[in-house]
Amino acid sequence: MAHPERTASPAAEQPAAEKPAPARPDPRTWLVVLAACAAQFLVVLDVSVVNVALPSMRSDLGLSAVGLQWVVNAYSIAFAGFMLLGGRAADLFGRKRIFLLGLGLFTAASVAGGLAQEGWQLVAARAVQGLGAAVLAPATLTLVTAAVPAGPARTRAIGTWTAVGAAGGAAGGFVGGVLVDLLSWRWVLLINVPVGVLVMAGGVLWLTESRTGGGRKLDLPGAILVTGGLAAVAYGIAQTEQTGWGASATLVPLLGGLALLGTFVAVEARTAAPLMPLRVFRSRAVAAANVSMLVVGSTSFGMWFFMTVYAQGVLGYTPLQAGLALVPSSVSVIVGSKLAPRLIPVTGARNLAVLGALVAATGFGWQSTMTADGSFLVTILGPGVLMMVGMGLVITPLASLATSGTAPGEAGLVSGLVNTSRTMGGALGLAVLSTVAAARTGGRTSPEALTEGYALAFRTATGVLLAAVVLMLLWLPRPSGTASEKA
Repeated sequence: MAHPERTASPAAEQPAAEKPAPARPDPRTWLVVLAACAAQFLVVLDVSVVNVALPSMRSDLGLSAVGLQWVVNAYSIAFAGFMLLGGRAADLFGRKRIFLLGLGLFTAASVAGGLAQEGWQLVAARAVQGLGAAVLAPATLTLVTAAVPAGPARTRAIGTWTAVGAAGGAAGGFVGGVLVDLLSWRWVLLINVPVGVLVMAGGVLWLTESRTGGGRKLDLPGAILVTGGLAAVAYGIAQTEQTGWGASATLVPLLGGLALLGTFVAVEARTAAPLMPLRVFRSRAVAAANVSMLVVGSTSFGMWFFMTVYAQGVLGYTPLQAGLALVPSSVSVIVGSKLAPRLIPVTGARNLAVLGALVAATGFGWQSTMTADGSFLVTILGPGVLMMVGMGLVITPLASLATSGTAPGEAGLVSGLVNTSRTMGGALGLAVLSTVAAARTGGRTSPEALTEGYALAFRTATGVLLAAVVLMLLWLPRPSGTASEKA
């Protein structure tokens, strides 16, 4: 089989045996891609689908402003913190097994969240959902690449997987709005159940088991330390809204989280099979791109969060109207992401990342001029499109720089690291920006007061993006220096 040219001539039946081979796997192969893409759609959809439902969740379950942001953050932090562990587990224990385990956990947590009667139950279910997503998401891409041979077919399959992921994020606001308006907020979670069951059935029937783990061990302590540390830091930041920076309720989780993160670094430096090998950060491109991704990503979750609560809480939009209002912004992310690969050869990855961050900063700055009686065109459509086109333009070149600056054998690890940086940056950024907005609002609930808080959050995000521009100009490898990225 390794040398078909040596075996084709001795027997006439050999070519006949080989001819059907390319045709026979095609239907099954694309069924595997379909199952993987459907799971990826669910995972990405749940990052954004709850945003439109947040006001309804708040009124139904009596959630505080801090509790509301943790409906988003609990999912994001668990998702980002355990993503690298999920990828390692898929290699070690089998991709099909881990795919089904993650999907089952995700689906069960969706049931629990949809039936929650208390705010803490919803937040806990979202955290378990994030854990299931972290186990599931890395397996979806490895299943695609394992099922489709290298070449144009694999490129198309990965392109499909990427587009489906982007579509999941873009569809979140609209899907959530439809479900909340026609049914209730509970269905933004319960809708995952029938879809999850169908995808699980397809996975059982279509997927074949594969693994490449060798003798590696699962670094569970590393995953628990990094996730616990980041969750504690995010909680400490959120506590400042009620207690201030000097109170023990703020300092204890902040310092405890930093201690856990320091312990994580120490453990990763000594363990034989680390979750995050620290050697990858010796590459300038990997280190700079991941830090830049974390800083840029810290503004993205806040954009969706504040735009949603502004549209419904200040402008009086229904959930469906809010979802529809954000569709152009969602589509803009896809447009920016599709344009970026074509622009990179012309501008260079570093220059395009800087340009994208500047475009996004312009949109955030424009959004910070929002008023309590703003119009759709001026306070949602225009700035939203700029913000999201910019995000699409900046994320792709940063991911390209990160993966180009590492050894081929570590490309999967670095790809997971980029996703982790972006997601965790978004979770921590949302905690900071929510605290900034709440400090300006000062407990007032009038539309004017809420708008002041949201506007300050967008001004803060603008400053963060401008700082990211300076960071990228100083640290990212220059266009002519790709060979020096590892320096």
